[in-house]
Amino acid sequence: MSDVQEKPTTSTETIELDAIVVGAGLGGLYALYRLRGLGMRALAFEAGSGVGGTWFWNRYPGARCDVESLEYSYAFDNNLQQEWHWPERYGTQKEILRYINHVADRFDLRRDVRFNTRVKSALFDPATNKWTVRTDQGQVVTAPFCIMATGNLSTPRVPDFKGIHDFKGKWYHSGLWPHEGVDFTGLRVGVIGTGSSGVQMIPLIAQQAKHLHVFQRTANYSLPAENRPMDAATETKHKTEYTARRAAAFETPFGIAGFPPPTKSALEVSEAERNAAYEAKWREGGSISFLYAYNDLLVNKESNDTASEFVRNKIRSIVKDQKTAELLAPKDHPIGTKRLCLDTNYYQTYNRPNVTLVDVRSAPIQEITEKGVRTADAEYELDAIVFATGFDAMTGALREIDIRVGNGPTLADKWHGGPMTYLGIMVSGFPNMFIITGPGSPSVKTQMIVAIEQHMDWISGCLAQMRVNGKKRVEPTAEAEQGWVQHVNDVADSTLYPLANSWYVGANIPGKPRVFMPYVGGFSGYKKRCDAIAANGYEGFVMEG
Repeated sequence: MSDVQEKPTTSTETIELDAIVVGAGLGGLYALYRLRGLGMRALAFEAGSGVGGTWFWNRYPGARCDVESLEYSYAFDNNLQQEWHWPERYGTQKEILRYINHVADRFDLRRDVRFNTRVKSALFDPATNKWTVRTDQGQVVTAPFCIMATGNLSTPRVPDFKGIHDFKGKWYHSGLWPHEGVDFTGLRVGVIGTGSSGVQMIPLIAQQAKHLHVFQRTANYSLPAENRPMDAATETKHKTEYTARRAAAFETPFGIAGFPPPTKSALEVSEAERNAAYEAKWREGGSISFLYAYNDLLVNKESNDTASEFVRNKIRSIVKDQKTAELLAPKDHPIGTKRLCLDTNYYQTYNRPNVTLVDVRSAPIQEITEKGVRTADAEYELDAIVFATGFDAMTGALREIDIRVGNGPTLADKWHGGPMTYLGIMVSGFPNMFIITGPGSPSVKTQMIVAIEQHMDWISGCLAQMRVNGKKRVEPTAEAEQGWVQHVNDVADSTLYPLANSWYVGANIPGKPRVFMPYVGGFSGYKKRCDAIAANGYEGFVMEG
């Protein structure tokens, strides 16, 4: 089944459940599956008109996953992973959404989702140990447990440019793309932003547009995806090894098996040997493989410089105009400390006569005018503008909901100085509220579906344990939360990640506190920590009857 368009369900009666799920993307659907397995009555509320989350909204040209298809899929049902066929090495948005719809139908999850419904508030009553959720459609729902599956990249950020509503042409955001698509044929187009979505869409828009202006503030590293049709032998071999591969993924830093851990520093080998290794990784395609060339690329600046310069030299060799090449070659952050992009012919696109790179670091955008974009030194007349400006990552969706306990502060107030969680799963002072891949967990630094399944499996275990012991309420202690937040930041500070002004620290959102949000200590260590905490009687949590 493709997109299901459903009318909102309006009701004034209070619905009583065992659990409420917010979101029906990959996390929300798996939450429904696991809760149903526990015999719990649950509903998920989804703002979109169909399932899929990130893959429902992000329909921009070229939208594609940067994790290989055979890995980027659910592991909870072996028949599912054996029977589903991915047509390409990397799944397109359309294909991934088709897969998610198939999962929703195969496990009859759609009947427990309320579409076109946005959660406005969630209030916990300490006297009854119940959450009351209110939606924009007037529903009132109560349940002891609330599971936030709101996603890490689900709150699109449209920049607050002066004059944006004066523009006479049409403008679009990569995360709010029209479902019917956009035809840029013969148009003068401006793309603002060169992160992952910009890197994916720019080559395709350039093929249609009369002229394309790319407005770049910060250059990002991008590696070739080397995408190709799925090889039958590769698929068969992978599927026979699925069980072992999924288990092996738990022992890796990124939640993806198949990449032998490096044993050498980049500085232990000669320049010739090093460049030969980088060249092989470049031709292989993919980001993890490249960062796995040596064991210290994300912790040793001198080692990282060798990889960064290799990629800069690749850009210089591909882009014919050397001034443009230097603008595209990142020099303000180590490679891998921002989300590493994967592309198909991104740098080659700047050799087209109808593509112009505009450096808005040296001449910032002043305003959007009726005719286009005005920078500090020029005005560019455009028929369409595309904002590839990303998201209020990790915390945006949760901060938009009025979440509070009794008469206490909202979650947004608590997170005023940056997000605080224990394990990225729960928040002190907010009982019975779980977060799937929240800030303080590996989330965006892992294969996301592995992270989702690990989180929801852990949450399910906690709920089952509470039931066995007759407990009605669980939350982390303030001390456990503070200790975890400190640990997350200490680990980040031991790496090169903080050297980048990235969305990992909220740098793309004006006024957002600069706190490193994902846990970069590796998925394997994180999972062991979560398992040990559960085995030790949920250490750091308080369970009450």
